[in-house]
Amino acid sequence: MRPGALLGIRLDGTKELIALAEGLRESTESWADLLRDCRRRGMRDPELVIGDGAMGLGKALAEVFPAARHQRCWVHKARNVTSCPPKSAQPGATKAMQEIYNAEDRGHAEKAVDAFAKTYGAKFPKAVARITDDREELLAFYDFPAEHWSHLRTTNPVESTFSTVKLRTKVTRGAGSPAAALAMVFKLVESAQARWRSITGAHLVPLVRAGARFESGVLVEREERAA
Repeated sequence: MRPGALLGIRLDGTKELIALAEGLRESTESWADLLRDCRRRGMRDPELVIGDGAMGLGKALAEVFPAARHQRCWVHKARNVTSCPPKSAQPGATKAMQEIYNAEDRGHAEKAVDAFAKTYGAKFPKAVARITDDREELLAFYDFPAEHWSHLRTTNPVESTFSTVKLRTKVTRGAGSPAAALAMVFKLVESAQARWRSITGAHLVPLVRAGARFESGVLVEREERAA
């Protein structure tokens, strides 16, 4: 069993651990339980949730927080896509994907997706399908402030923290019961949280939460929502 964790962004732009629970990483029901607990504690539908597409998070999100959008982690997606072509074609495919998620705006990203499909569609249709089938969830971050894009493309904050936690828990094997192990993980994450940096463009977070609309990273409309 591996713990599932949710990291969130507060209105002031700081990062905070929202929830931590024991459960199978790929289990939809485990993630749904975690999200239901967040809802019971008063959490509203998030604006965007970033996760690995291999997990059950997407389905659980649609059930518990249907208004939230889902962004696929580009690190996991790139790893998944490059497993399809032979090694000789992997550098080119990697560069082509970078053209998508590093595009200057959504329009250029869409064109880069089309270019990827045209270049690799005939020889590596499975690799192309892994991009085009998830097109919307891979490009969702472009509908948020450009200053936030680097924070929204991947699950790196969670992954890097849990890499440290994994190393520490290996050193201290035999933590006892699952509850004791989870408590130890919580303490380690809580300690790491003190070192997390605020996101770039923190002043824009309240606008996003209030329903402001962004196109290709630029504010185009502000719509106040009911609390």
